[in-house]
Amino acid sequence: MTGAATSISVVHTVADLATYLDPVQAGGLTVGFVPTMGALHAGHASLIDTSIASTDLTVVSIFVNPLQFAPGEDLDVYPRDMDGDVALCAAHGAAVVFAPTIDAIYPKGLPLEGISAGQISPGPVAQPLEGRERPTHFVGVAEVITRLFAAVGPCRAFFGEKDFQQLQVVRYLVTDLSMPIEVVGCPTVREPDGLARSSRNFHLNDRERAAAPVLYRALQVAAAAVAEPGWERTTVEATMSTMIQAESAGPLDYAAVVDPLTLRPPENSRPGDELRLLVACRFGKARLIDNLGAVAG
Repeated sequence: MTGAATSISVVHTVADLATYLDPVQAGGLTVGFVPTMGALHAGHASLIDTSIASTDLTVVSIFVNPLQFAPGEDLDVYPRDMDGDVALCAAHGAAVVFAPTIDAIYPKGLPLEGISAGQISPGPVAQPLEGRERPTHFVGVAEVITRLFAAVGPCRAFFGEKDFQQLQVVRYLVTDLSMPIEVVGCPTVREPDGLARSSRNFHLNDRERAAAPVLYRALQVAAAAVAEPGWERTTVEATMSTMIQAESAGPLDYAAVVDPLTLRPPENSRPGDELRLLVACRFGKARLIDNLGAVAG
């Protein structure tokens, strides 16, 4: 079932999704799943393309999860374009769009008490970096992704590495809860000037858009620095911070060199060890994140 689709089904309930997928899975066909919050762009399209190439049928979910947004964040202005999103999914060969209502995902209402209590733990990898800056975010991610995986069932799930910490949280959840899901990380898709594709780029004005690629330049400089013998983490982090703050008028949340498995500062790093460089900074109304893999020298 790979290749461009001539038509696409849009379903809104878990029951309707099951009606579509149950015979597919019972027949031994493989399901690819691309979970999104909509406002789809070339980065999402690349995930769909990867799924199409490696599975028999691809499902894309479009659901703006309110539990991922703390009070004062951009839930109300998060870009939405359902017609355009469905058209993109169809053009890239997806078979099904799962566009549930809030009631379909949270039939007993939003579990606000559960969020504060952390009924579904996103694990220790969720605590630093984004977890420090947005304390409820990954609990909301854990809540919704668990429900989405339950709705889709056994599948290969495709996530962009642009949201690297989220990818590691999802991997933790799948292992911790023994879910029949294979998590596939896919490379970040970038604009020609290096800016990572993101739905939040929509909020950038011309000046901010011109400045935002500094995130990727800083990551590239840092990757080259850690590849040299005798590098020091604090020096590399300070270099990234200085570069970014020179071009952004907004606050820098972090510029970090971490172990890619723990998202903590690396301990006793040796030549050849894999590292991850992560940054987060606000450009006007848009809070942008980016990351890059590196190898210690």
